Amino acid sequence: MAESLNLTVSLRGTRDVRGKCQIFRLTGLLDAFSEPTFRKVLGKCIEDGPAHIILDLSTIDFVDSSGLGALVQLVKKAKGEGGSVQVVSNPRVTQTVKLVRLEQFLSLQPNVDAAVENLKDT
Repeated sequence: MAESLNLTVSLRGTRDVRGKCQIFRLTGLLDAFSEPTFRKVLGKCIEDGPAHIILDLSTIDFVDSSGLGALVQLVKKAKGEGGSVQVVSNPRVTQTVKLVRLEQFLSLQPNVDAAVENLKDT
């Protein structure tokens, strides 16, 4: 059962714990305005576990440099807790991520099923 996340007016989402991972489905803007709340809420979820995270950003409208920084910090935090982060992307997010050459670091996946399958290899 997915629970709603109270992030910001411009960023909304749900959290679903499935086995050894948490799946976050986000919509809206991951930008300088939403980044502090995003980092705080998802950081707490990683601490509470499980530490493997799948971020479904396939319906995100926009990610700026603050959002990318938050994603990088999220990956570092998850790895510090023995977990991982995989990002389900859309063409707009993928283009932004590739501009800064973070596609491997953020483990971009084409869909949630591929990300779940990829987790089985960890």
